[in-house]
Amino acid sequence: MHTPSLQGKVAVVTGGSRGIGREIARALVAEQGSVIICGRDGRRAEQVAAEISRTGPGTCAGTACDVRRYAEVEGLMRHAAETFGGMDILVNNAGVAGRGAVADLPLEKWHEVIDTNLTGVFYCCRAAIPWMRKRGGGYIFNISSLAGVNPIPNLSAYNASKFGLNGFSEAFMQEIRYDGIKVSTILPGSVDTEFGGRAPGQESWRLAPSDIAQLVLHLLAHDPRSLPSRVEIRPTQPPKKG
Repeated sequence: MHTPSLQGKVAVVTGGSRGIGREIARALVAEQGSVIICGRDGRRAEQVAAEISRTGPGTCAGTACDVRRYAEVEGLMRHAAETFGGMDILVNNAGVAGRGAVADLPLEKWHEVIDTNLTGVFYCCRAAIPWMRKRGGGYIFNISSLAGVNPIPNLSAYNASKFGLNGFSEAFMQEIRYDGIKVSTILPGSVDTEFGGRAPGQESWRLAPSDIAQLVLHLLAHDPRSLPSRVEIRPTQPPKKG
């Protein structure tokens, strides 16, 4: 499928300074998009954005934003619109893990996971709507997980956040479709990133972050007549169980 040029299109990618978010931002810039990436570490976001911009032909800028704080999220969307002239694409990728049995999980960790992975997406979607309406439409990608359909012991907080995200995304998609705003939820399986403290590059069977980035480009190029509202993507040959 040919990906149309994204010249003139403006995207925001949360959690864009590493892993899946970084590769999505890189792919959008490669198609001439203008991209704002954010993370809690603003300096790292700026450094990664500068590196992505050098690859061109689009441009990338980085800034700090904690998606758990609505005022910061509103500022992020306004910054993107004022910097590049509008807003067309939102990739809700910021996320944290929270491994631990319910009996032992610190209350602070539960709130961090839910507030980042679920409430943070709600904040970003809500703050993006007015800007996308001004442009006559847009596309929102919510990066979920197969952990949003498969319960995993000792990942109850993460499961809850992703199960909730899937339900939120499907309801939101139906609310906003007549504004010309599409919503697709992407549910990756195991991806080779540092997410959750894992060292990348150790298990070649895992998905690459670029696989998710390419999927985003394919969805952007999809015929507007139809909407792949939920897409599962998984490794072709994970290790056999048993």
